Amino acid sequence: MARLYVLLFLAQIVLAVCALISCLSAEEGQIRALPRIAWVLIILFFPLVGSIAWFVAGREPSSGARKPWPTSGGAAERQGRPLAPDDDPEFLRSVQERAQQQDQELFRRWEEDLRRREDDLRRRDGDPPREGDRPEV
Repeated sequence: MARLYVLLFLAQIVLAVCALISCLSAEEGQIRALPRIAWVLIILFFPLVGSIAWFVAGREPSSGARKPWPTSGGAAERQGRPLAPDDDPEFLRSVQERAQQQDQELFRRWEEDLRRREDDLRRRDGDPPREGDRPEV
């Protein structure tokens, strides 16, 4: 008998949680009879009765025609626009160009640093630096 009480208690809690979620996520136009805060308080203070009351009298009955989930023929495709930035060819091209510019700048700085180090080594060894290898300033 105790197991039955525990099962009924758990069912009551699940029903109250579902009613709270339904109440809090309902649009303003879908709530009937009382304001949202009143329904929340009724569900919290009287979980079984309040939950049943919410599902019976508190919300508008859903019409059979629900909005379908968006599929591959969504509004973005109808407008001819990509769905995400990584699907946009212009965005991908700009990212690739930016990466190439950064790579070229990094490579240029490495070459300058290498030439400077070579010149420093030649000066230490007593060799004059070569004219063609000097970095442009």
